[in-house]
Amino acid sequence: MKNFSLLLVAMAFSFVAAAQNATIRGFVYDEETGEPVIFTNVILEGTTYGASTDVNGFYSISKIPAGNYTILCSTLGFDTTKINVDLKKNQILSQKIILKKKSIDLQTFEVSAEKQEAKTEVKMSVQKVTPKEIKSIPTIGGEADLAQYLQVLPGVVFTGDQGGQLYIRGGSPIQNKVLLDGMIIYNPFHSIGLFSVFETDIMRNADIYTGGFNAEYGGRISSVMDITTKDGNPNHFSGKVGASTFAAKAILEGPLKKASSAGASSITYILSAKTSYLDQTSQSIYSYTDLDEDLPYSFTDLYGKISFNGENGSKLSLFGFNFTDDVNYSNSKLNWDSKGGGGKFILVPQSSPLLLEGNFGYSDYFIEQQEGEYNRSSGITGFNFGLDFTYFIRDNEVKYGIQIQGFNTDFSYYNTVGRRIQQRESTTEIAGYLKYKWVAGNWVIEPSGRAHYYAALSEISLEPRLGIKFNASDRIRLKLAGGLYSQNLISSQSDRDVVNLFNGFLSGPDNLQSTFVNREGEEVELDSKLQRAWHLIIGSEFDLSRRLSLNVEGYFKYFPQLTTLNRYQIFDEPVNNQPEQLWREFIVEDGQAYGIDFTLKYQRKQIYLWAVYSLAYVDRYDGVTTYNPVFDRRHNVNLVGTYTFGQDLQWELSARWNFGTGFPFTQTQGYYENFDFTDGIGTDYTNSNGNLGIAYGDINDGRLPSYHRFDLNIKRTFAISTNSILEANAGITNVYNRENIFYYNRVTNERVNQLPIMPSIGVSLTF
Repeated sequence: MKNFSLLLVAMAFSFVAAAQNATIRGFVYDEETGEPVIFTNVILEGTTYGASTDVNGFYSISKIPAGNYTILCSTLGFDTTKINVDLKKNQILSQKIILKKKSIDLQTFEVSAEKQEAKTEVKMSVQKVTPKEIKSIPTIGGEADLAQYLQVLPGVVFTGDQGGQLYIRGGSPIQNKVLLDGMIIYNPFHSIGLFSVFETDIMRNADIYTGGFNAEYGGRISSVMDITTKDGNPNHFSGKVGASTFAAKAILEGPLKKASSAGASSITYILSAKTSYLDQTSQSIYSYTDLDEDLPYSFTDLYGKISFNGENGSKLSLFGFNFTDDVNYSNSKLNWDSKGGGGKFILVPQSSPLLLEGNFGYSDYFIEQQEGEYNRSSGITGFNFGLDFTYFIRDNEVKYGIQIQGFNTDFSYYNTVGRRIQQRESTTEIAGYLKYKWVAGNWVIEPSGRAHYYAALSEISLEPRLGIKFNASDRIRLKLAGGLYSQNLISSQSDRDVVNLFNGFLSGPDNLQSTFVNREGEEVELDSKLQRAWHLIIGSEFDLSRRLSLNVEGYFKYFPQLTTLNRYQIFDEPVNNQPEQLWREFIVEDGQAYGIDFTLKYQRKQIYLWAVYSLAYVDRYDGVTTYNPVFDRRHNVNLVGTYTFGQDLQWELSARWNFGTGFPFTQTQGYYENFDFTDGIGTDYTNSNGNLGIAYGDINDGRLPSYHRFDLNIKRTFAISTNSILEANAGITNVYNRENIFYYNRVTNERVNQLPIMPSIGVSLTF
């Protein structure tokens, strides 16, 4: 309590001090495109006053004594800009900064988001990703995509090229929160596992939090992906068209109301469309594959956005999207559709050091799988709304906000013994948070807290979070983060399936079992219906040289309560003297995930190298048995290299090698004739033919073989005119044709593999 009081006093003192000095704030723009320039430094020349721009290009420098100053802004690829200003006491000066592209650009690769914030942000378990980084790794099928880049990040596990799902440091897909311009996206990845619903060329930035995130984010217990798209070009009509052996796309953007100058008011639009035709082209291009089983994928992604940009940086954006996915195997068909719309706004009051941001949206998602007589379906429809208030106080920052979410779920599913599980629920969640970033000498301390109310469960969750960084020297930084997290939404997956493309959504039930037998064999009462997790992450950053850096993070995630479908259920209703596990539709598990991630980066002129090694352990306990979930990969290695060369650096060669040890799976012990006794006790089983029954082994007691794959890509750009660039690329996925297992058909014992060697070509025109 004493430490908390001191913190409140420090915050109050900061507010008083800020009110007695001047503030400079504004946005930094690219003169050519009108887009904000993100994560760049703005300083007052000859002083220690400065700030970095955020994902909106906004900066704020406060607590400045009155006087004459020179604003200096410099970043890679742009000329340095200087602006002289005369500040008066208590003045709030709005100053936009326009950056001009350099006449000669060396095009050297730079990870834009990392070095800018290394000393003033905790940056624990977060990767800031821009389209430039996504395009630095080999493109699969001629298309750079966020899904492909995520696979090389530390702590991230994908289950394969086909049917791939994203698992982050021991968390399942339902425990990952995905935001697109503030809107919740329920399924961000297509079934082929190589493509997301996000078009790379319209992305501005993606923040990937693999754990320990602050109280600004909630409602999920493992990770967060926060994607921001760019606005349309305010100066002139432009776009990009492209086609490859996998897919085709088109992007159009331009002004509805043209900006009179960079950063001036405007109305812009941007439209993107992408469609896959792999299920068609594979019949001729990849005819050596088993077409009926290996490549039955197709998808279409549509996105549109209109932005109203004010003179002072205030902005309103309205957007809509429709994403579809289809898979057509001979014995299983799956399709899903995700559509919705929303908006995002930024307000910059003239006489206040406040930045106000808000978002609102409505979305609808439906997935259906037809597989024999047991069809599965799941739908979720919902809205979300949020307001965020930010005060900048020199290097310090106070941010607080409110978030409201409501959704309806409609779910139908059959478990492994043929029992149908249905649920229709409506729920609302309301949350508020407060975050304070305090920079004091070599320390960066970020305490935060969240209060999250779950209306359907009549339960409130109070969630403390903390992030700390200590700048031990110019080259060594130590950091720590952790906190409590909760969520209500749960997923449906059969742990019996060797591969599972279906991911349904349910609202957490309120009729859970009343007691739980923990790992020590003690029966404890459940005092909450929420799923929860505790995170603790400790790490360090080492700048081994100007070009070589090492990041090490060890983590522990403890899941004291998880809700899952009951794999043991055999009765539809309570039966006397029978344990709850035999008739409850849902049961409780606990779990833990721990490991260590190493990331080594090297960059020098045209060379960029990236090496990642992850060691991880994940398990679950359901009151009866302890098992490893299907995403428990013990060792994971990613090696990535990019080399730019040629007289005008118009060539780029990239390579990636991935190795991962095998996933757990439930083995088949044997087969038997399964009679359904349709005629009751009078059924003549001696003359009847039963169905094929499968005897399963212990859950996930087996291990699949290790996975490894080598990809190569070469790219050539041609400058056609000032604003037109033609790009051609050629690549090979799985260069040495490794036979990585996809799944075994339990009935026929047929092995089906992941993608074989697949050459691809692509071409795109930017204009």
